[in-house]
Amino acid sequence: MKKNLLTAIWFTLVTTVIFGVFYPLAVTGMAQLLFHDRANGQLIERNGKLAGSRIIAQAFTGSGYFHPRPSSAGTGYDPMASGGSNLAPTNKNLIERVKGDVQKLHAENPNAPIPVDLVTTSGSGLDPDISPEAAEFQIPRVARTRNMTQEDLHALVQKHTKTRDLGFLGEPRVNVLELNLELDSLHDAH
Repeated sequence: MKKNLLTAIWFTLVTTVIFGVFYPLAVTGMAQLLFHDRANGQLIERNGKLAGSRIIAQAFTGSGYFHPRPSSAGTGYDPMASGGSNLAPTNKNLIERVKGDVQKLHAENPNAPIPVDLVTTSGSGLDPDISPEAAEFQIPRVARTRNMTQEDLHALVQKHTKTRDLGFLGEPRVNVLELNLELDSLHDAH
């Protein structure tokens, strides 16, 4: 009995050290060596300052910026509170929020259909991408605010539109942070 107990204790200690210390250190070390950018959150720096992450949405509220999807993560775009709202389609709060967003977007661009991703949140509430249609919808507002031509903005959106991964996975998308950073580098917001 004593021998079995000592074996169990040693086995627990050895496996704890192997799988609780050495394995995580090895995986972290390999990730840093092989996938440094991804392992560190795909951070983007501009002029020596952290601008954001390619993989986590952030709020852009100014009229001279392309806006991301609405967020239900905490008080908005909070990576520590990631998650959907879990509100049913019939929930009064969800219906009121979507109606308000639709009214605001309709006033912004009354003759265009509103892309669904501009009024719905993603599962995480932190989706950094919008559809090309959502970016195109916002071009008139951004063009007016920045005194740019819609054609120039259309070309910029096209430049930042990523196609399906491997040609068949996912949907075409535009990273809002990357688009807005290039927009700022080309033309100051007013």
